[in-house]
Amino acid sequence: MKYSLTLLLLLFMGTAFAQDGPSKKLIQFSGIITDVDSNTVVPYVTVTNLTNKGQRYAANYKGYFSFIAHPGDTILYTAVGYRDLLQAIPTQIDDSKYTAMVKLKSEIVNLPTVRVYPWATVEDFTRDFMAMKIADDDFAIAIRNLSPESISGMMQTLPRDAGEISGINFRLNHDRSVNKNMVQTNPLLNPFAWGKLMQSIFKGDKSRSEGN
Repeated sequence: MKYSLTLLLLLFMGTAFAQDGPSKKLIQFSGIITDVDSNTVVPYVTVTNLTNKGQRYAANYKGYFSFIAHPGDTILYTAVGYRDLLQAIPTQIDDSKYTAMVKLKSEIVNLPTVRVYPWATVEDFTRDFMAMKIADDDFAIAIRNLSPESISGMMQTLPRDAGEISGINFRLNHDRSVNKNMVQTNPLLNPFAWGKLMQSIFKGDKSRSEGN
C-alpha cells in the first residue's frame, strides 16, 4: 500500500511538471513601438508585464524595448497621449526570442471649456474700466510723430543711414573735384583788404569827430 501511494504521488508530480513545463519557458521579448497613423516611433513607453507580478520596463527614445518574458504573458503598453494597449505574447514560440511591432493609437481628450474672469467682482471691473486709458487712433499717432518736437528729437538721436552718408560723401567729393584748382588766399596778405580796413577806420573816426 505504501509503495502504491508513492507511485501515485510520483505520477501526479510528473504530470504537473509536464503541464507547467511549456509555460516556464523563457524568451527574449523585444519590439518597437510606433504610431498607428503616422508610423513614427513613440518614445519612452511604459511596458508592464501583468502576468509576471506587474514588472515594468521602459522603451527608449527610439521606441525600442527588450526584456525576458514567458510565452503567453499579457503585456500592457501605456504612454501619455495614447490609448492603453493590452496584448499577449503567443504561447507557441519555437525560438528563444520573439519580436513584435506594437502600434499605439493617439488619444484625443476634449477638455471642458474654462472661462477666465480677471475681475473678482463687478465693482472691480467697473473701477478698472473707468480708469482705462483709450489708445490713440492712427490719425492722432501720425500727428504726434510729425510734430516739430518729435522730428527734432529724431534728428538728434537717430543715426545716419547708408543712403544719407553716401549722399554726403558724394557732395563732398564733387566739391573737392570742382574746387581743386582754386587757391585759397590769406586775407591778411591782401593789400586791398588792408586798404578797405583803413578807410573804414578813418571814416569812423571822421564821423565821431563831426558828431562831437
